[in-house]
Amino acid sequence: MVGEVLVVGDNVMGAGNQQESLDAEWVVGFVDGEGCFHVGINRQPKMSTNWQVLPEFRIVQHKDDEQILTKLQSFFGCGQVTVNNGDRKELRIRGLNNLSKIVNFFEHHPLKTKKQYSFEKFAKIASLMQQGKHLTKDGLVKIAKLALQMNRNKNVSASRILRDSTPDA
Repeated sequence: MVGEVLVVGDNVMGAGNQQESLDAEWVVGFVDGEGCFHVGINRQPKMSTNWQVLPEFRIVQHKDDEQILTKLQSFFGCGQVTVNNGDRKELRIRGLNNLSKIVNFFEHHPLKTKKQYSFEKFAKIASLMQQGKHLTKDGLVKIAKLALQMNRNKNVSASRILRDSTPDA
């Protein structure tokens, strides 16, 4: 990373920044193997559509490797390192402002595996949410369709939204 400077959010990272020891390509490879772009859709009667959309970016590691999660938290300039389950820890990044940093990074440093496809859907969902589309029925249906294309296509709530919004279903 000699001579290269990377800006993520308000953080400038490069060879001269002693706090940062991860480079962009290493992060891309690590996230390709260990990261997850997830969009939870939960029934929430208080919301205008009766559904809440919760996008998040996560990386889970054994507690012995918590220091890498902390370094990634510093690298991205956001997120929380918390207990995931048992002896596992996770870096979890939520909130549209924080997720925009993640989207920006991976738009400039594309993933190398099929995870790129899920990321592209995730980025579209984040964009729709920034436009407030998740607060309308049509927008929620678009988000549900995109969420079903991510990961292993097993988003039960997204399936329910689509089923309920299709008259002939």
